[in-house]
Amino acid sequence: MKSIANTWLIFAAIAILAGCIRQETFPPEPVIRFKSIRTTPDSAVITMTFTDGDGDFGLRQSDTTGIFADCLRRYNLYFEYYELQNGEWVHFPIDPCADPNAVPFYYRVPWAEPSGQIKSQDGEITIVMTPFYFLPGPFDTCRFEIRAIDRSQKLSNVIRTSAFTKP
Repeated sequence: MKSIANTWLIFAAIAILAGCIRQETFPPEPVIRFKSIRTTPDSAVITMTFTDGDGDFGLRQSDTTGIFADCLRRYNLYFEYYELQNGEWVHFPIDPCADPNAVPFYYRVPWAEPSGQIKSQDGEITIVMTPFYFLPGPFDTCRFEIRAIDRSQKLSNVIRTSAFTKP
């Protein structure tokens, strides 16, 4: 009888401790954080971390119709290009709606469907930009501002890469 009581006491203690284990919660919109940029003469590798509390970050390969048919919404990671010109950061806007061939800095991060009861996502994204990661011109210092959007069209914060020099 004493061993049955001890067994129940152990299960009760485990249940209480399990209830005290803190589950990480994230906001429902994506949150991105810059981690690193590494450049070579013909490529750049940019790494960032992300969280998404409701687990709907990423696109399926088939996400090309409905809201994803729009020329901007077919992407979910946007890199905006800036150059340092005479001491000021100058933005070079690229409009994929006007010229679909002029979208070198927008990306589709694939969806990794969360499993289990907790649907939040967190992870690392690495983008390899090749063969071009900069625009030609007389100024040599650049950076990117990056923003993400999830499947339900919630926008992330904006992050900046560190400045880099064109080769």
